[in-house]
Amino acid sequence: MPLNTTTTPPFVAVLVRGLLAGLIAGLLAGTFAYVAGEPHVEAAIAIEEAATHAEPAAGAHDHEDALVGRTGQRGGLFLATGLFGAAMGGLLATAYVLLSRRRRGDDDGRSGLLLAGAALLGAVIVPFLKYPANPPAVGDPATINQRTVTYLLMVVLGLVAVWAGSLGYRSVGAQAPTWLRATAAVGGFLLVTAVSYVVMPSFQEVPADFPATLLWSFRLASLGTQVVLWTGIGLLFAALMHHERRRRAGTALPST
Repeated sequence: MPLNTTTTPPFVAVLVRGLLAGLIAGLLAGTFAYVAGEPHVEAAIAIEEAATHAEPAAGAHDHEDALVGRTGQRGGLFLATGLFGAAMGGLLATAYVLLSRRRRGDDDGRSGLLLAGAALLGAVIVPFLKYPANPPAVGDPATINQRTVTYLLMVVLGLVAVWAGSLGYRSVGAQAPTWLRATAAVGGFLLVTAVSYVVMPSFQEVPADFPATLLWSFRLASLGTQVVLWTGIGLLFAALMHHERRRRAGTALPST
C-alpha cells in the first residue's frame, strides 16, 4: 500500500534519526580507521621520529611526549568519528527536510540516500583527488594554515560542482531522454571540478625518500573511512526514515 504524503514526520523526528544514523556510521567509520589506518599512522610516526633523532633541529616532536599520547589518540578516534558522524547526520537530516518540503513527496528516505551520495562525491572525493590526505612526517608545518584553508575551499567547490551537475540535469527538461539529462549533469559537474583543480594551488611536500606504498596505503585508508561514514549515514538514515514513515502511515489508517 503506498504511503500517504500526509504522514511526513516532523523535523525533530527526522533530526533524531539523522543524528542516530550519523553516530552509528561514525563509530563504524572509526572502527575502519582503527583497523585499516592506525598501522600506517604508526609506521609514519616511526619514520618521523627516526628523522627527528637523526636531525634534532628538524623541529619535529615526540608523539609520546605530546599532550595526548598515542593511547589517548586511539581512544579519541572513536569519539571524534562518532561526534563528527552525528553532526553530519544532523546536517543531512536538515537538508532532507528542506528537500522534502520542496518536492512535497514521500520517498521513504531515498532522498537522504541521494544526499549522502552527493556529500560523499562533493565534500570527500573531489577534494581528495586534488588534496589527498597525508600521514605524519609529510607536509611542511609552515604551510599548514594555507593547506587547511585551500582544502576547506576545495570542499565548498566540490559541493558547488555537485550543485552544478544537479542544475545541468534539471535544465534539460523532464521530457528529455535520460541519457541526455545524465550527460548534462556529468558535464556541469566536470566543468566546475576541472576549473577548480586548475585554479586552486598545488602542494608538493612529500619527501623523496618517503615510502610510496605507505603513503598511498594511508591515503586509501583515509578515503575508505569517509566512504564508510557517508555510506553508513545514507543507508541507515534511509532505513530509519522508511520505518518511521510506514509506522506513521499505519497509525494514520482508520480503524475498521
